[in-house]
Amino acid sequence: MTMLTRRAAIGALAATPFAAPAIANPWRADRPIEFVVGFAAGGGTDIVARLFARHLEPRLGQPVTVVNRPGASSEIALTYVARARPDGHVLGLTNMPSFVTIPVERRAQYTLDSFTFVGNIMTDATGFMVKADGPIRDMADLIRLGRERPEQIVVSTSGIGTDDHLLLVMLERETGARFTIVHYNGAPQQRTALMGGQVQANMVSIGEYAPAPQGMRYIAHAGATQSRFAPDTPTLRGMGLDIEMYSERGIVMPAGTPAPIVDRLREAVKDAAEDPATRTTFEAQFIEPSYEAGAAWESRMRRAQGVYADLWRRRPWIS
Repeated sequence: MTMLTRRAAIGALAATPFAAPAIANPWRADRPIEFVVGFAAGGGTDIVARLFARHLEPRLGQPVTVVNRPGASSEIALTYVARARPDGHVLGLTNMPSFVTIPVERRAQYTLDSFTFVGNIMTDATGFMVKADGPIRDMADLIRLGRERPEQIVVSTSGIGTDDHLLLVMLERETGARFTIVHYNGAPQQRTALMGGQVQANMVSIGEYAPAPQGMRYIAHAGATQSRFAPDTPTLRGMGLDIEMYSERGIVMPAGTPAPIVDRLREAVKDAAEDPATRTTFEAQFIEPSYEAGAAWESRMRRAQGVYADLWRRRPWIS
């Protein structure tokens, strides 16, 4: 599927009919709901937001507008959400692990206490992409070059502390390879750099790679099992590397949002996420649907932050 086809599918989705529940709308009619994304338009996070917004709108009876605020591995966007008026008009799409690692690795402008957790909606294994006609044919090549030519192979990520970045750090620690790491604001910029020869490999998720593989090849991913969306791509575990990493995306809103609005949003997100039509839409774009309720998701995120905080104390991934 080409990027043009993918964009057409997203645009066509706006015309798809849904059955909206007959529940009173607690939002202002003159103000749409902002769905804030911390990465550039056209990347995996942005596409998830735009797809899900179309399914969420009819359930809320309110326009949901995706707003891109890229930068600082999504800290800019999450800070905007954390500081927004807690009236249900601003939602944020989080990315794991940067959502929990940003407050660990720096003096962040938000903490997990800054948010009300609505629910997680998808998961996507992270992996490695190279040029199809380039000299790196597989993971063995990438690891070998990273050992033989330390810091001479340039690999891109979508930001400090993202799943992309931490997966590469884990690979270096597991194999002894060393790379020069550069950070971009999203997958489209990474692809441009790869095809232009500025980098030799991209760190991207399956959902970002699978729809537009022209000129590129996915050489491995860090999912626990083979992916139905990249069935010919080996897993790192299958290669004997004890590494697993995913990009997960969930929805938050400012702490202090009134309980009736929180309940309404959680109900709408759950209904949209579990709707077969939503799942079909996600799967058509190579996205793995994975709903997790707000309270359970929050508990897991807090545990995960503790794990990363311990890792940071033992061996920081940035200087």
